[in-house]
Amino acid sequence: MTEIKTIRVGHSPDPDDAFMFHALANEKMITPGLHYVHQLEDIETLNRRALEGELEVSAVSIHAYAHLLDKYALLPSGCSMGDQYGPLLVAKKPMSLGDLKGKKIAVPGTLTTAFLTLSIALDRDFTYEVVPFDQIPEEVISGRQEVGLLIHEGQLTYKSMGLHAVCDLGVWWQEKTGLPLPLGGNVVRKDLGMPLMRQISVDIKKSIQYALDHREEALNYALKYGRGIDPKLADQFVGMYVNAWTLDYGEKGRKAIRKLLEEGHRIGLLPAPVQAEFVD
Repeated sequence: MTEIKTIRVGHSPDPDDAFMFHALANEKMITPGLHYVHQLEDIETLNRRALEGELEVSAVSIHAYAHLLDKYALLPSGCSMGDQYGPLLVAKKPMSLGDLKGKKIAVPGTLTTAFLTLSIALDRDFTYEVVPFDQIPEEVISGRQEVGLLIHEGQLTYKSMGLHAVCDLGVWWQEKTGLPLPLGGNVVRKDLGMPLMRQISVDIKKSIQYALDHREEALNYALKYGRGIDPKLADQFVGMYVNAWTLDYGEKGRKAIRKLLEEGHRIGLLPAPVQAEFVD
């Protein structure tokens, strides 16, 4: 009898991740010899767990990946790419990016790519308070925080809360570099060995392709993780972060990762240069 190996997959309880992992989570595809178990956590918790090498596969922020080189390699599939959109700075009154120099900003975690990009944009000239990502809008609305950095569906719902956009960091990055902003990716633990790493890579890409090919079915599943978001907005959000980029970074996506981590090192947030390692 063939031994079945359990592969724990960490990802966020969000519509985009649920969409891309629908086929794996609901046994819509055959994975000979492997049984995938999904562990749902917010991205900053997954970043911290990855530092300890806890899970075989995990979604992580590209910023966090810079600290995981000894344990994990990037899978070519599963990225969240901000193609002229990304983490959003919001406030109760109109402001510009330049107005934020020296200000305190509510951020969703210091290992998030949102925090890294903000640090590059403001050359680290700001203070911050870490707030759970889904609580940041209310913190700004209440006045407890003057400025918040939004990720996930807050990027689409902030107007309905009466908040003003200060700066879309994905747009800012595109204007600065001509590249999309690589926000998150899937990593696989290197101690599994290359044959198994490649098999996992194939399975995850098949799961993403299944979702894209069976969009309505996968979206209906993903709506369970929408935190009450309108179905049309959920569809828009999924389309933003599960698309052709998600099937494979491609050379432009890989270049974007290298550039982002290079900038992180330039401003001193990353202590050493980073050589990104992908599973072929």
